[in-house]
Amino acid sequence: MADIKDPENTIIMTLKGGDVVIELMPDVAPAHTARMKELARAGAYDNVCFHRVIDGFMAQTGDVANGNMEGDFNIGRAGTGGSDMPDLPAEFSKIPHARGSLGAARSQNPNSANSQFFINFSDNDFLNGQYTVYGQVISGMEHIDAITRGEPPINPDRMISVKVAADV
Repeated sequence: MADIKDPENTIIMTLKGGDVVIELMPDVAPAHTARMKELARAGAYDNVCFHRVIDGFMAQTGDVANGNMEGDFNIGRAGTGGSDMPDLPAEFSKIPHARGSLGAARSQNPNSANSQFFINFSDNDFLNGQYTVYGQVISGMEHIDAITRGEPPINPDRMISVKVAADV
């Protein structure tokens, strides 16, 4: 596992292939960082599926309202919800949407991010300044690369658990 510099602002996401370590950016996007940690600590991300995975682009997950239900019912609704907390204001920065960066998923309204997020498979500069970047994969990107593709995937991969490193 990667050398964790700041356990309070590091996420450990367990996938079927192993752990993904994500360094959050509280100085760049404090509200998004706080929301992810709050939902991780509540166990809200555990067993949530990757409902939109586009080869060469990104893997999206984090629909805590609809993404952890079983069967086809889940797949039809995943991606339409968030947490029961208020949406977050955009926290745009100069941080690029590079490979392994964590971005806040949202609707067309820039201030509509909630619990959903995506991890970029490649450098997606066209997203720069339009979506909040608030984390970076520092180890385990090979497990992200192995996520089943689809919109939605027929048999989606899931986040087995998502924890704040300081709590492990």
